[in-house]
Amino acid sequence: MKFILLVHHDETVFEQFDEGRKRSLLSDSIGLCHQLDKQGQYVHASPVHPAATATLVRVKDGKAVVTDGPFIETREQMAGYFLIEAKDHAEAVSIAARVPGATIGTVEVRPVREVTGLP
Repeated sequence: MKFILLVHHDETVFEQFDEGRKRSLLSDSIGLCHQLDKQGQYVHASPVHPAATATLVRVKDGKAVVTDGPFIETREQMAGYFLIEAKDHAEAVSIAARVPGATIGTVEVRPVREVTGLP
C-alpha cells in the first residue's frame, strides 16, 4: 500500500539554520531514502521550493483563478514529501518517525488511493 508522507515545517525558522544543519538534514533524508529503497519501500521523495514560489489554481464558473503564493497563513509550510510502500498505516507512521523533517516540524501520513485507469 502506498502512503505519502508530507513534511511540514516553519520556513522562517529553517532559513535561520546554518548551512551545515541544512546539509545534515538533507543528507539524513537521502540516507533514509536509500534505506527504504533497499527494503523495497521507496517510491519517490523530494523537497519542494518555498511557499513563496507556489501558485494556487481554482476554477470558478469554468474560469481558472490563479493566485501566487504564499497563499495561506499558517505556521508551517509543506517542505517536501516521501512516497513510500508500507504494509499498513502503523508501518507508514513508523517510517514517518524516521524522517529528519519530523525533528523540526511535522510529518503528515496519508494513504494514497489506487485509481484504476491511471497510467
